[in-house]
Amino acid sequence: MLAAWWNGEVIARSEICRMVEGNWYFPPDSLRKQYFKSSETRTKCSWKGTAHYYNVVVSRSENVDGAWYYPQPKSKASHIEGWVAFWKGIEVRDEQRNG
Repeated sequence: MLAAWWNGEVIARSEICRMVEGNWYFPPDSLRKQYFKSSETRTKCSWKGTAHYYNVVVSRSENVDGAWYYPQPKSKASHIEGWVAFWKGIEVRDEQRNG
């Protein structure tokens, strides 16, 4: 079971994450939605497509663009459509190994 932590809170947890380019992607239903706010930021990846971002807000602290996802990925990345990955200090932990 993997969990994404930021600012002392679990913001996502799942048993079925997918690793892509060194990042764990979590299924959309694993997110604790109250911590996610849509961002206007977009970036492009040559093989995955256009990434959309979330700001992560926990205890009035905001991690701007701390999470991203591909709502309409290119065909090679279709297996992560809508799945969310993290960076900017958001820690992904294996709860079975790290307690």
